[in-house]
Order: sequence, then C-alpha cells, then structure tokens
Amino acid sequence: MALSREQLAQRVAQELKDGYYVNLGIGIPTLVANYIPEGMEVMLQSENGLLGMGPFPTEDEVDPDLINAGKQTVTMATGAALFDSAESFAMIRGGHVDLTVLGAFEVDTQGNIASYMIPGKLIKGMGGAMDLVAGADNIIVTMTHASKQGESKLLTQCSLPLTGKGCIKKVLTDLAFIEIKDGKFHLLERAPGVSVEEIIKLTAGELVVPEHVPEMSFQRG
Repeated sequence: MALSREQLAQRVAQELKDGYYVNLGIGIPTLVANYIPEGMEVMLQSENGLLGMGPFPTEDEVDPDLINAGKQTVTMATGAALFDSAESFAMIRGGHVDLTVLGAFEVDTQGNIASYMIPGKLIKGMGGAMDLVAGADNIIVTMTHASKQGESKLLTQCSLPLTGKGCIKKVLTDLAFIEIKDGKFHLLERAPGVSVEEIIKLTAGELVVPEHVPEMSFQRG
C-alpha cells in the first residue's frame, strides 16, 4: 500500500540526527517537524528567517505573524532565533545546513532535480530551492513515485527544467526509499505491502534491486 503524507514524514524523520540543522521544503517535508524523535535536538531552519521551528500549532497556539517559508503558521522551539532572509540565505549558501528535505516533480539517475515549474502552468517561482540544492551536501527528496496519470517521476533524464544538477542522493517516494549512486537508482526499502515488481514497473530510470528488500519501519524514538 502506498505511503500517506504522514508516513512519508515519519520515515524522513528517521534520517535526522541529534544536533542537525535542517531545512524543510514546502509540502510534505514540512510535516517532518511533527515527527522528530523524542529526546533528539534538531534545529529546523526556514529561509524566511527562522531557526528553531517547532511542530505545527494547535488552535490555541496559532500566531498569525509566525510563519514558515510556505506561509503556514508554526511554533518556535526553545532557543529559536529570528533574523532577516539575507542571514538565512547566508546560512544556506555557506553550507551550514546538515540536511535538506525537498519535494520534486522529477528526479533522475544523475541526481538531477526538477522541482519548480511545469511548462504551461502557473509558476510561483523557484523560492529557496536553488540555493538549498547548491549549498547542501545531504538532500532527501520526498514525492509520489508516479504522477496521477501513472507516469514515473524517477527518470533516466529529467524532462522538466532543472532546479539543480547532480545534487540528490536519496529519494523517498510513497512506494520506496531509493539511493542514487553511480548513475543508477538503488532500492533500499519498500513501503509495507508494496512489491518489488510494482516499484520496478513505475521506475523509468535504471533500478538496482538487491536480493532482499526490507519493508520500511515507522517506529519513532
């Protein structure tokens, strides 16, 4: 069974490490803030000038002036700091973010990512994605494995305009967790109830499949 948005966020949260500075992109990545393992200290950074985001607020906690880069209301963790976007991008461009989690339209076997526009559709702009893919060594993309039309988003070569080249190392989809290396996709884990055959069928780029592919675990902590 394909993973839900919440399950995708839970699995990404398992890649966090104590003391990490992490930037969460718009969409599914923002949900990761709700699943940080107990006892782990992680500082979430937003390119609009906030370091130390907490989980999404309850109705009683909502402060309309406190938002993330996607204009969603957020909370502040103990020790959080506010600053202007120039300082925020200096942190990103200077390589001071340990992990970046982004959404995407397409990823290919060369680690290229297309995430900001589909020709003929409304373009909101690239936002901070171009800086994030250039300034971070550790990037995880989370997205659906295929489009609503059933077309693979994991390609030999991206067909859409690129956000960054050769920068993506891991991809978590609703079907699988995949590593990109040596110009190929390498299957690491599969979603519970999803067969290897289903993943192969919906992966357009070359996929290396080990003899045993474990199912994902969603235990927290």
